[in-house]
Amino acid sequence: KSSGCSKGGLMKYWMIVKSGINRKKIRTFMTVFSIATAFLLFSLGRSVAVSFNSEVDFAGKDRLIVVSRLAFTESLPMAHKNRIEAIEGVETVVWRQWFGGTYKERQNFFPKWPVPDNYFDVYPEWELSEGAQEAFSQNITGMIVGKDLADQFGWKIGDRIPIIADIWPKKGGGVWEFDLVGTYTNNISDEQYEAFINWKYFDEARLYETGRPGNYIVKIKNPEQAESIAKEIDALFQNSIDETKTSTEEAFSRMFAEQIGNIGLIINSVLAASFFTILLLTGNTMSQAVRERTPELGALKAVGFSDKLIMLFVLAESFFLCVAGALIGVLIAYLLFPMFSGVATGFSGEIEFSITIVLTAIFVAFITAVISGVLPALSAMRLNVVDALRKN
Repeated sequence: KSSGCSKGGLMKYWMIVKSGINRKKIRTFMTVFSIATAFLLFSLGRSVAVSFNSEVDFAGKDRLIVVSRLAFTESLPMAHKNRIEAIEGVETVVWRQWFGGTYKERQNFFPKWPVPDNYFDVYPEWELSEGAQEAFSQNITGMIVGKDLADQFGWKIGDRIPIIADIWPKKGGGVWEFDLVGTYTNNISDEQYEAFINWKYFDEARLYETGRPGNYIVKIKNPEQAESIAKEIDALFQNSIDETKTSTEEAFSRMFAEQIGNIGLIINSVLAASFFTILLLTGNTMSQAVRERTPELGALKAVGFSDKLIMLFVLAESFFLCVAGALIGVLIAYLLFPMFSGVATGFSGEIEFSITIVLTAIFVAFITAVISGVLPALSAMRLNVVDALRKN
């Protein structure tokens, strides 16, 4: 009988489900492909959205970023440096300013930062080319860039790099020019596309706001004290005309990127829209499959298969399409993640492909299968045997 639970019975049920899946192989492939694409975007998008929506984590962070509480684009007085250095637990304080500017054409974008001579001391993971540190200190127009950036533009040590001013015009006008004195490589990430220019030259030659950096980078002795030191820094300048907001580098990266909008909300909205489309697609696929197989379903009922079992057959097809597509999409996302994270980390902070994303994807696949398959399944369950068999 159809109600048997033996291995042979289960195989018989699977063959019925399989026949429905294989009925229109191209349609099945396209449906699974569409679902896989949606879950590929989901897996990668959620990793970034989680990063943007997460709370600031101070644990294990030995570098803090101090910016103006009004806006990160507001500059701070140089006097803040000495007061921050006096806080117990602070090891080194360096500073920088966003330079902007254009190298030849607008599409040649890369971050440029005027920094002091000892800036690289707070980034031990950066390995400078031979003689770069000394040359940067001695050459007032010196520039150090990431090795990948130098390779991208074919730059060599000693080249003169022109930068067209936008935010920071020079006194007397004209193009900024810098001497490439060295390169750096980052030993723990792929972030090798920034340029650093000598602060002394920038500060003396710029037209306005002399003596005011954009933000401070504070290296602390004990990462476990990161949160308390951050609060102490902000308390130090509370109620002054230059109040500060201190966070980790990761949180600063998120804040920097979110100037163009709520990135987490944008990503989640796009994902929601894509899954709504997938619901319509899968639901339409299952409804069409039930209509095409009405005589077959009627025959199954005629030989003893119950209404509930017919409903389960249709739901099983929906589950197969959604779960298979989800697993394929998540697997592709996992394989692409190392390359994706290298790009995304630059603006979202550290991201990871956690087991939570995988479990969430599987859960969403089950929910999608139920919602898209329940109406076609109920329609199949309610089929009248006589009407189904009479249908051509």
